[in-house]
Amino acid sequence: MVTIANSQACSSEVSVAKGKTLKDCVRHFTPAWFAAIMGTGAISILFHSFPYATNSTPMKIFTYIFFFLNLFLFILFNALSIFRYAIFPDIWSIMIRHPTQSLFLGTYPMGAATLISIGAGRIYEDDGFGGRPFLYFLWALWWSNVALSFACAFEIVHIMKTKQDHALNRMTAIWLLPVVTLIVCSSTGGILASSLVKISRNNALITLAVSAFMVSAGLALAFMILTMYLLRLIVYGLPPGSSILSVFIPLGPMGQGGYSILLLGSGFRSVLPLWYGKSQLLRNGSTGETISVICTCISFVLWSLATMWMFYAVLALLEVVPKTKLPFKVPFWGLIFPNGVYANLTVQLARTFDSQFFRVWGSIYSVATLLLWMYVFGRTLAMVRNGAIFEAPCLEDIDMTRGLEKRNDDRSQSTRREASGCPGTLQ
Repeated sequence: MVTIANSQACSSEVSVAKGKTLKDCVRHFTPAWFAAIMGTGAISILFHSFPYATNSTPMKIFTYIFFFLNLFLFILFNALSIFRYAIFPDIWSIMIRHPTQSLFLGTYPMGAATLISIGAGRIYEDDGFGGRPFLYFLWALWWSNVALSFACAFEIVHIMKTKQDHALNRMTAIWLLPVVTLIVCSSTGGILASSLVKISRNNALITLAVSAFMVSAGLALAFMILTMYLLRLIVYGLPPGSSILSVFIPLGPMGQGGYSILLLGSGFRSVLPLWYGKSQLLRNGSTGETISVICTCISFVLWSLATMWMFYAVLALLEVVPKTKLPFKVPFWGLIFPNGVYANLTVQLARTFDSQFFRVWGSIYSVATLLLWMYVFGRTLAMVRNGAIFEAPCLEDIDMTRGLEKRNDDRSQSTRREASGCPGTLQ
C-alpha cells in the first residue's frame, strides 16, 4: 500500500509537470518573451517597407494589424513582468545574476523601439495622425528608450564582468543582445529625425547626433563580441542543442546597423548645411551630401557582413538540425528579428540603388521571415494553453533542488512511519 501511495504521488507530480497554473506561468515569465515583441515589430516594419504595392491599402492594413497586435502583446507582457517581480521579488536578483537570462533584458528596449518606429514612420508621417503633439510624444518615448538602451549596453555588460560566470566555450551570440539595443534605438532616432526636421532643425540635429553616437558605440561593441564569437566557433565548434538558433543573431547588429546608418546619412543630408553658428564644417553646402554618400557605402558593407553571417547560420543549421531534435521554446522567437532587419536593410538598399536584385532578394527574404513568424506564433499559441512553454532557466536549478529535498524528506518521513508501525502509512 505504501507503493500505491508513492505511485499516486508520482502521478500527481506528472500532472503538475504537464500543466502549469497561472501563478507558475507568471513566475516563469522571463525577459526572453520580449523577443516576440521584437519579431512582431519587425514584421510590421516589413509590411510598411515592402518594395511591391508600397502604401497600398492591403499593406497599410497588415502594417496596422501587426502594430496593434504588437502593442497588445507589449502591454500584456509588461503587466505579467510587473506581477512577476511584485509577487516574487527575489526573482529579480536571481535573474540579473544568471549569465543568459539577464542578457535578454536587452529585448525590452528593442521591442519598444519597433513600436516607436511604426508610430513615427507609418502613423505620423504617412497618415498624419496626431500632429506635432503626437510627434513630440513619440520623441519623449524615444528619449526614454535611449536611457534604457544605455542601461542595457553598459550596466548589463558591467554585471557580466563583475557578478556572472562566463567562459568562451559556453559563449553564444546572445552576448550581443545588450549592445544591440544602442543600434536599434539609433535607427528609431533616424526615423524621428526625418519628421522633426520639418518642425525644428535643431531638434533633428540633436537626435541625429545622439543616434550617430549610439550606432557607433553599438557597432564597435558588436564587432568586438563577434570577433570573440567567431573564435569560439572555430575553437569549440557550434553551440549545442537549442543554442544553435543563436547563430542568426549576428544578422541583427549588421542589418539594423546598416539600416540605421542609411537613415542617418539621409537625415544629415536634409539637416545640413546649417545657417547659424560658426562651424565651417556644418555650414558647408557639401557636408550633408558627403556624409550621405559615406553612410550609404558603410551600409552596403554592413549588408555584406550580414549576408556572410547568414550563410554561416544556414550552414550551421544544416549541420546540426538533421542530427539533433530541437524542442520548441521561447528562444525560437530570436530567429525573427535578425532575419527581419536583414530583409528590411535589403529593401532599403533596393530603393537607394534602384536595384532589381536587392528588390527581389529583399521581397523573398521578407516573405520567408513572415512564414517563419507564422510558424513560431502558431507553435507558441499551442503551447501557451497548458503553460509548457513557460520556463525560467534561472529558476530551474532552484526548483530541482527544492523538489529533490522535498522528495527525500517525504521518503524519510515515510520510512520513519513504516518503522514505527504507524497505521496512517497503510492508507
